[in-house]
Amino acid sequence: MAAFMMGEANRGREMMVFDWDKAAKIIAERQPQSASAGLQGDFEWTGGEIWNGGVIVPRDQTYTYLASTWATPILVIDDEEISCYRMESEVPGWHSGTYWPESARATLAEREKGSAS
Repeated sequence: MAAFMMGEANRGREMMVFDWDKAAKIIAERQPQSASAGLQGDFEWTGGEIWNGGVIVPRDQTYTYLASTWATPILVIDDEEISCYRMESEVPGWHSGTYWPESARATLAEREKGSAS
């Protein structure tokens, strides 16, 4: 009920969407065993694992909802919550269902290429 009320109070505001490019850079740098993404304050309903064991968790094996007008999209690594969003107008085409877009996958591939050298 609280989430519904917050949504109503923020109707018409621009959406914050998860910043997959920032998340990919952080994951590439830290090389965590696991990483999750979701909305702060509503993580149990919106969050899911996006990285495990050095690879992207397949979309059909997780659930994430990563856009909001009021809840901040976050990346969680080792229990650290990292604010990780851009405004929807900055990344046309990204929305709540965007999952590992090509630009973020390219960042991970670059890191992989660099560590193989």
